[in-house]
Amino acid sequence: MAVLTPTQPSPGLRGPNERAPRRLGFSQRMSRWDVKVSPYLYISPFFVIFAITGLFPLVYTAVVSVYDWNLLGGQGDFVGLQNYSDVLAQPTFWKSLRNTLSIFILSSVPQVIAAIGIAALLDQNLRTATFWRMGVLLPYVVAPVAVSMIFGRLFADQYGLINELLGVIGVDPVRWHADTFASHVAISSMVNFRWTGYNALIFLAAMQAVPRELYEAAIIDGAGRVRQFFSVTVPQIRATIIFVVITSTIGGLQIFDEPRMYDAQGLGGADRQWMTTVLYLYDVAWGNQKNFGRAAAIAWLLFLLILLIGMVNFLVTRRISTSGAPTGDSRRDRRRRAARARAELASSQSSAPARHVGPSAGGPTPSTTDRRKR
Repeated sequence: MAVLTPTQPSPGLRGPNERAPRRLGFSQRMSRWDVKVSPYLYISPFFVIFAITGLFPLVYTAVVSVYDWNLLGGQGDFVGLQNYSDVLAQPTFWKSLRNTLSIFILSSVPQVIAAIGIAALLDQNLRTATFWRMGVLLPYVVAPVAVSMIFGRLFADQYGLINELLGVIGVDPVRWHADTFASHVAISSMVNFRWTGYNALIFLAAMQAVPRELYEAAIIDGAGRVRQFFSVTVPQIRATIIFVVITSTIGGLQIFDEPRMYDAQGLGGADRQWMTTVLYLYDVAWGNQKNFGRAAAIAWLLFLLILLIGMVNFLVTRRISTSGAPTGDSRRDRRRRAARARAELASSQSSAPARHVGPSAGGPTPSTTDRRKR
């Protein structure tokens, strides 16, 4: 009886699992570093520029706000929160805050509504569509100083074109510079003139990204143009609406050029009836007071106000945008539905009778059946 002895592998030959690890070359190591590090390098310019032009001025303004800092004398003693208390104790600050909120409401709400309507019209099959889309952007290209000077003449109290047109239809002249609410309407009209077309193009880009199959399905269901707009277009551009509302809030609370150039003095009117918070900040820093400490405190108070109103605006618009959505679309509801589906599948599998893959024990096989037929 022969006994076979297993052959031993030679020491020089090793299996695939015993192969010595290869050392990476310099080019391969650099390619790995390129894959890991290059994305951060691509986005780093934004953060570097933001740190220089945004974060550093914000922190430096906070430092200036706690010192008695004068334009002529420079940095003074540390006063803590005294500048904030002095600003909050001035009636002009609260008046400027009311004016800012009033102009913001009169400009932002009609602006967003008109921008959505214009975008819906531009989304139709129009002849020379590019011409109309460029036309709505022209007011944004015009310098804000020029717009303010033109509208300041249009809304003049005695010889303005608006009062002349109102006189044609029998309406008494409006004191656009003396009355508080009338001046707010005039300034908000300047803001709407400049920014409505810009926001309309943003909404138009969002509307063109909506799948056309949704409109075809709505047409098959018998929905008209208005119904398609409210049931298909508006729900599909909810994220863009939230974005535009938040950016309009930030820009509306920082309005400066329009009230500054609305009259020759540039101080918000004789009674400061249209002085905004940013204009008040400018007057405190560069006007009669020349107090940089209080101006920095105003800037930080305005920053906190914008943060608060922006968060409230975001929550309200998000609640409104999701109120019309079908229930059960949240992440928690989706998890519950998935867990319920898995539980039902497991219970159905456990309760289902066992199936025989082959033929039954007592039944004839297909071959025997064929044989009987034959």
